[in-house]
Amino acid sequence: MAAKIISGKDVAAQIREELKQEIDGLKQKNIVPGLAVILVGENPASVSYVTAKERACKEIGIFSDDNHLAADTSERQLLDLIHEKNNDPKVNGILVQLPLPKHIDEAKVLMAIDPSKDVDGFHPVNVGKMVVGERAFLPCTPHGVLQMLKRSGINTQGAEVVIVGRSNIVGKPLANMLIQKGALGNATVTVCHTKTKDISAHTRKADIVIAATGYPNTITADMIKDGAVVIDVGVNRVEDASREKGFRLVGDVDFDNVKEKASFITPVPGGVGPMTITMLLYNTVESAKMAAAVH
Repeated sequence: MAAKIISGKDVAAQIREELKQEIDGLKQKNIVPGLAVILVGENPASVSYVTAKERACKEIGIFSDDNHLAADTSERQLLDLIHEKNNDPKVNGILVQLPLPKHIDEAKVLMAIDPSKDVDGFHPVNVGKMVVGERAFLPCTPHGVLQMLKRSGINTQGAEVVIVGRSNIVGKPLANMLIQKGALGNATVTVCHTKTKDISAHTRKADIVIAATGYPNTITADMIKDGAVVIDVGVNRVEDASREKGFRLVGDVDFDNVKEKASFITPVPGGVGPMTITMLLYNTVESAKMAAAVH
């Protein structure tokens, strides 16, 4: 029996509708959540991503403060703009789209964002709070994965979870979030990576397998047990002459074969991807509520 598909589009739409209603209520109290988006240069993927974020803000009623800067903008000019947004009461969240041009130090830029407006959840202050279990902005993609599991009725309590990938954006924070005490955690987590001797030995024992490697077909059907839940975070371009663009998007999981063995699986595209922007919107609303002392 084929796996049930977890649609990120459907879960994201559900959360966005909840946020829209919450924002409507905040506006009655003269609170308008605001997100400052800063894009340096014209990287096509970044432009597309930023445009999607700005459109999503408009759809649910978040004030979008758009800042599109030239590629030759200096590091000093960018840091000055971030300082300005840190002190702007209309702005509850600041998003600097990565990657930045090579002449700008990304770490320095991310550190310059006020942690109370770090809606990406990348600032070390927020990372530290997350690790010790304090209230913090959770990184958007890992939080999106947890919401997909929760809203699909998949219980993480006591589950054996294997994460394949240890990036600072997905693997590491997701592992930390899953071991926390709470409704979205309490799992037993194993993290596999490029130096793991036998990844299959771990994934075959897992109730939930989460792939975040950046390589197509990393997880194959023989690597999971019957009835496992498989979450595919990867997005990879593979050549496909039959497509108008000459390529198609695939995940890190051999979807066609794994879906015949798994109980739940996420597709690519349309799986985890839509959740990332949605959880950014969620963090922006949470920031507005904290700034206004609304619970």
